[in-house]
Amino acid sequence: MNLKCVIIDDEPLAVKVIENHISQIKELQSVAVFNNAIDSLEYLRENKPDLLFLDVNMPIIDGFSFLESLDDKPLVIITSAHAEYAAKGFDQEVLDYLVKPISLPRFIKAINKAMAKLRHDTKGDATREHIFVKVDKKKMKKIYLDEIVLIESLKDYIKIITAKENHIVHKTLSAFTDELSDEKFIRIHRSYTVSIDKIDALEGNSVEIKGKRYVIGRSYLEDVKARILE
Repeated sequence: MNLKCVIIDDEPLAVKVIENHISQIKELQSVAVFNNAIDSLEYLRENKPDLLFLDVNMPIIDGFSFLESLDDKPLVIITSAHAEYAAKGFDQEVLDYLVKPISLPRFIKAINKAMAKLRHDTKGDATREHIFVKVDKKKMKKIYLDEIVLIESLKDYIKIITAKENHIVHKTLSAFTDELSDEKFIRIHRSYTVSIDKIDALEGNSVEIKGKRYVIGRSYLEDVKARILE
């Protein structure tokens, strides 16, 4: 197991200590360092690290407020000089809370906890419903059905939008929708099939998903309302 780690900390000495600890554990790889949380947003969204070492007291936005802003969080280990914030950290479901200066034995204990958590989650993934789609000429990509938000028609292609990333697949929306469970997905328009569980609201002839509204086609409206409100 090789864990990709990101460090967000504005204290150079603390960063150096964490990087040194990471270098001594073969299963860890430091992939990026940021001195404020805002600068890390795009990187976290695009690269999906396994583990985030996050300082609490930082410029622009503090660590806890930053965590609240994230929809898709990696495992988080708080690193702070202030032990009194630990309770708030665990309220936000962080994996561990390390008080600076961080000793190597205490660091290793936190990493063991991270590895145990990831092993457990991986075993759980083996039983999750999934589908394989061809994302290029040779590559087949596994997509977990519970991560799919919606599928959008792009003529002879579809865009599969998930909680983590998007995929363009050479297949029609009708053909792909036929492969999905009728209990979990519903066609709402000639251009959209959506996950029923991801619908946040129904208003008039539209549904709201993650703050965005999607129009329900006239020929689909009666069925969609019946299915959502049943």
